[in-house]
Amino acid sequence: MDAKMTSEASDSDWLIEDDMPEAEKQADAANAPPPWRVLIVDDDVDVHVVTKFSLSNTSFLGRRLSFLHAYSGAEALTLLRCTPDIAVVLLDVIMETNDAGLQLTRQIRDEMGNKLVRIVLRTGQPGQALEHSIILDYDINDFWCKTDLTTRKLFTTVISSLRTYASLMKAEQRVASLCGALDKARQLEATLERHALVATLDRQGKIGSVNERFCTLLGYAREELLGQTLRQRLSVPAPAADELDAALAQGTPWNGELRAQAKDGVEHILKAMVLPMNKEGETPTQHLALLTPATP
Repeated sequence: MDAKMTSEASDSDWLIEDDMPEAEKQADAANAPPPWRVLIVDDDVDVHVVTKFSLSNTSFLGRRLSFLHAYSGAEALTLLRCTPDIAVVLLDVIMETNDAGLQLTRQIRDEMGNKLVRIVLRTGQPGQALEHSIILDYDINDFWCKTDLTTRKLFTTVISSLRTYASLMKAEQRVASLCGALDKARQLEATLERHALVATLDRQGKIGSVNERFCTLLGYAREELLGQTLRQRLSVPAPAADELDAALAQGTPWNGELRAQAKDGVEHILKAMVLPMNKEGETPTQHLALLTPATP
């Protein structure tokens, strides 16, 4: 961090919040959401001091910043492995070696597989060719020469990085939620496949598809069932037959009892639940029929 940043820090009142009584600060701290974790990695102690001072009263989405400090790439790697929720890394390029920051970047992305954390490289040795090469070859999110990174630019860079990190976190949570829902759906499908007879019906009650359990219990090949109606293959006692026909025509659910005679003559009593497969704003043309034997 350069002298220019130090001088600008003194007149950065636009970042500083008004003082409040200690009791109010403690109450706010107790109710405050968890802070954004920002890791400062630099072998120059002054850089840590000035960076923290410049950002100490910054908040984003109602969350303050919490600072972690490392003075070498090895220290930073340890912190990153122990603290998975670090949002931003402000990373010096040259520390214990001339490319310590670049090596750490590779370790974060490739070895740790951390694609979420935002990495902002800072260097005290600018060079246009070097900068272009680093941006192309390393998975970083920003690159600054320390002499150019003023207090205002540092603030803008960190807020932009936090905004991106927050968006990526939300996207990852959505993906995790969808994966969880998909797993549950697959488990439900597997359970139904093992224990229930599943068929799809059109509005006339014709069978559009059946699962393997349906074919196995009744002893029919799938081709012998497709296009047939429930009345042709399953006996629906009156008045349930009329109720089922009405439910299929109107696109409403139906529950009842069916008697199914298998191909070998064995009769099975089945509890049936017929559900419309709705599309929003449309009258259902397909129903899902779930049938389970009344006795094992």
